[in-house]
Amino acid sequence: MTVTEEESGADSGKGSGEEGVRDAYAPSRRRIERERYKRARARRATAIAALSTLVTGAVLYLVVVNAPGWPRTKETFFDGGYAREAFPKVLEGLWLNVRLLLVCGAAVLVLGMLIAVARTLRGPVFFPLRALAAAYTDFFRGLPLIINLMIVVLGVPALRLQGVTVDPVLLGGAALTLTYSAYVAEVFRAGIESVHPSQRAAARSLGLSNRQALRYVVLPQAVRRQVPPLLNDLVSLQKDTGLVSIGGAVDAVRAADIIVGRSLNYTPYIVAGLVFVALTIPMTRLTDWVTARMDRRRAQGGAT
Repeated sequence: MTVTEEESGADSGKGSGEEGVRDAYAPSRRRIERERYKRARARRATAIAALSTLVTGAVLYLVVVNAPGWPRTKETFFDGGYAREAFPKVLEGLWLNVRLLLVCGAAVLVLGMLIAVARTLRGPVFFPLRALAAAYTDFFRGLPLIINLMIVVLGVPALRLQGVTVDPVLLGGAALTLTYSAYVAEVFRAGIESVHPSQRAAARSLGLSNRQALRYVVLPQAVRRQVPPLLNDLVSLQKDTGLVSIGGAVDAVRAADIIVGRSLNYTPYIVAGLVFVALTIPMTRLTDWVTARMDRRRAQGGAT
């Protein structure tokens, strides 16, 4: 036998030995039984959950349908004809709500970040800026959004200021931005303060200035940690864009209100509500997914 044949024989023997080791492995009987038991428990839990949901739904349906006022309620709130009439007009108005969400959401993130940074500045020279930022957040977090909208949408045009818009969409968006920036600023501030001081100290020891340490070290960690609550605020903003209708802007809510005022049937409100729910659910599920993903990474010792 030549050297090549010997080497090939040794290699083939090594390969067959590895394959034999792999083929020799088989899960133990206890493990097989444990996996079978887990699958059975999962199927049983799914069946119980499905049955419980069906029973609960059936009970609620019977309670509602058998209520004394159900026929009148069905005619007033669940009329198919008015629903078909309202649906395209509500969808047309919803486009305004989506645009408000995109524009106001971006403005809220920027303004909220600036306010949060102002509240976390160090040194006595920045005290007036910190005090103004704190006063802003305290005021707009305490002021009800509906009152803020009324003041801005109805009060600003009454001043008749030269060069100031009276468009209810722009004024409503400004009011939403003012209110939600206060909430988002507190979210960002909590994230900034959650970063351990050693991170800033390490950045300074590497030669970074305070501004550079905040920009490159502190803020990236703070924003990453606060993604779930930020998404929750955006979900709330998405719903509250419907409040701009108090100034006359024809969004989804106002489109439904116009039909209700003409027909005295409240089905269009149900249609508008369901459209907002359908728009909100994807963002809610995204928030849950991001939160669960961050929790898994934190449990595994990964970066937050």
